[in-house]
Amino acid sequence: MKNQVSLNQLNHNNQLNIAINYNYSKEIHKAMKTITGIKWSQTHKVFYLPYTSKNLNIVFDTLRALGCYIDYSELKSRKNKSKPVLEKVTIALPNLEEREKQELIRFKKWLEQKRLSHNTVGTYVDVTKQFLKYMKLKGKSEFSAKLIEAFNYDYVVAPRKSISYQNQCINGIKHYLSYKGHDMGKFVLQRPKKEKKLPEVLSKEEVKLILENTLNLKHKTLLSLIYSGGLRIGEALDLKVKDIDSKRMLIHIKGGKGKKDRYTLLSSGFLELLRVYYKLYKPKDYLFEGQDGEKYSATSSQKVLKQAVQKTGITKNVTLHTLRHSFATHLLEHGTDLRYIQSLLGHNSPKTTMIYTHVSETSLKNIKNPFDNL
Repeated sequence: MKNQVSLNQLNHNNQLNIAINYNYSKEIHKAMKTITGIKWSQTHKVFYLPYTSKNLNIVFDTLRALGCYIDYSELKSRKNKSKPVLEKVTIALPNLEEREKQELIRFKKWLEQKRLSHNTVGTYVDVTKQFLKYMKLKGKSEFSAKLIEAFNYDYVVAPRKSISYQNQCINGIKHYLSYKGHDMGKFVLQRPKKEKKLPEVLSKEEVKLILENTLNLKHKTLLSLIYSGGLRIGEALDLKVKDIDSKRMLIHIKGGKGKKDRYTLLSSGFLELLRVYYKLYKPKDYLFEGQDGEKYSATSSQKVLKQAVQKTGITKNVTLHTLRHSFATHLLEHGTDLRYIQSLLGHNSPKTTMIYTHVSETSLKNIKNPFDNL
């Protein structure tokens, strides 16, 4: 299968590692080199890195961004006799038969026909695969809400995986049941409530400090774009040269989240930086291209930001999405109407945009503290 990757255990230099096995692909090979701490084993002819839950998540995110089909059954089925390294342990599940694997391939194609994103398809197929293995472990051949709930507990809750991932698991299994033609009315599944965390926001001074410590022109232009346009990283990397409308001072976002098009602001200050970048790098199709003219990597982008933040001494948990949150909050603090911010960010509901009223410094300062009237 194209872009099929298997993850295995590798004991190397008295340390348990994750070994990444795949048929040679320039795209995967290039992505592997962006992972911090990864090494190449000449003996085993594989990339590997220490076996921790953090590294496992990084590998998964990197491979799923490429649309890879990931088989990591051996990681769970082989028991390590030494001290456990993984922070979150999942139960060992039996392997699927060939006919079941072929059914998963057909399910994957069915999902792709619905034009779901690569990441969503990868997640749904992966969780369905684990659920089918879980059914075999329990000796069950019939689907039931009780069985799905048991799987959710053993596979998601007990290993302390996130609420967001639990909801993805439920979505994936429900899609599989629909694919198999089951009556969905029989499967009433309780969904956990999502945590309502406030977004991390940078001050304008902190944003400026990060950009000043990003010395590479391409990297600086990319981070400036995400902040000045309030873009998601995927939207920024999908941008093409023709999507920049300098006459109307707008950026055309095509096929954003929910496959929606929208326009966002093109900053005059950013446009000056963009023109310098364009003259030097001369991108042909995508605004930000890798070495082979392909889209720039999301993993590399996050690494660039991390290095810049480390130089500044900022202790906040800063991600690429933090720049988008900061853009929205700073607009609100400048008096921009929430409806316009909603449109610029591409939010479906104003309720999503309302979260920025909870982190806006200006909004909070305008509230009169009752203690002052005592």
